[in-house]
Amino acid sequence: MGLKQLAAVLIAGITAFATPAAALDKGAVDVQFRQWIDRDLWPEAKAAGISEKTFRAALSGVTLYFDLPDLVPPGTKPPKEQSQSQAEFSSPGAYFNEQRLQGLAATGRALASEHAATLKKVEAAYGVPGPIILAVWGRESGYGKAKLPYPAMGVLATKAFMSTRRDMFRQELISALQIVESGDSEPRAMLGSWAGALGQPQFMPGSYLKYAVDFDGDGHRNIWTSVPDTLASIANYLKLKGWQRGRGWGYEVTMPAGVSCAQEGPDRAKPLSVWAGEGIRPVSGRAFPSSEMKAPSMMLVPAGTFGPEFIVTPNFYVIKEYNNSDLYALYIGNLADRISNGGAAFKGAWGDVGKMLRSDVLAMQNRLVTLGYDVGKADGLPGFKTRRSLGEWQAKNGLASTCYPDASLKSRLK
Repeated sequence: MGLKQLAAVLIAGITAFATPAAALDKGAVDVQFRQWIDRDLWPEAKAAGISEKTFRAALSGVTLYFDLPDLVPPGTKPPKEQSQSQAEFSSPGAYFNEQRLQGLAATGRALASEHAATLKKVEAAYGVPGPIILAVWGRESGYGKAKLPYPAMGVLATKAFMSTRRDMFRQELISALQIVESGDSEPRAMLGSWAGALGQPQFMPGSYLKYAVDFDGDGHRNIWTSVPDTLASIANYLKLKGWQRGRGWGYEVTMPAGVSCAQEGPDRAKPLSVWAGEGIRPVSGRAFPSSEMKAPSMMLVPAGTFGPEFIVTPNFYVIKEYNNSDLYALYIGNLADRISNGGAAFKGAWGDVGKMLRSDVLAMQNRLVTLGYDVGKADGLPGFKTRRSLGEWQAKNGLASTCYPDASLKSRLK
């Protein structure tokens, strides 16, 4: 799909070449690049059904982008992993820029009216609510207004030839060539991001082939300039990832004292009636919908007890398929609520969290693992398994469960 699952990995890995760019013989690298196109890439493209005419037309004039991140030019070494001891993770609150959200919501409401007929048809066809589709569109490309600065062929060829993830990008380049072969796009019209994500939904080429649709009926899947194709492609992606028709994404809630925060996670779903039975209520003051009471729902506390608390539906995790981040999915849900019913910022305040060094969190994770807890991936980042394991450990040791790492726990979890 778009920048999505890939973005977290690539952005975290942004770094300079091991050898300064000025020291590279770019001419010599370019010669190797041309040889690679003919010797290595062409046979693979041919085997994937790409005609030589398409192949030559698509790659004619393509040049290497030496300024892209995550590259290892021939003759250089991959960058060393940076020490986690210097890397802090940001407070979740910084992700939700209120001015930006208000602007996207206002534009989204206007576009909901402008494209009401199309959205109605898309929703009927795919079962995904229009405000969710609009929120993804707005977040990914500012409703198609964001500049797409790179010809995708050049980016993908550069990364397929000399990035640290060459195999993945080579397959994405083959997929991009298949898009051209299909007639959906001319190579020079195929614009995207520095990571190779295409068009207004920011699909990677492989995701385009799986999920893009022709909804305006012109015979081409066009996610660059066709609004109907863009909206339907986003909806089709979410549908095929498991969107449950008729359900929303979730609710910001209040949780009474005594309700453990160590119950979160998609693997600990309960009927909504069970959460309501524990005294959990929507912050809106309205009751949970009666039609939802038997449906599976999950607790989500991205900052433990130091931030807003949520009960989410399985659709929340479908949104995460677009970008594997709790905060991203919350952003989409909040923006969709603002578009559909004038929702506002989350009522719960994001506490003073996010100042721990990743090495400190990693040490806590490793200690919890030795004590028999499942923290998920021990990477210095507090995912839901780390948060709930920490809450369980706190309760077991007579501490108030906060389900989030803080400096006071460093000496206790050694």
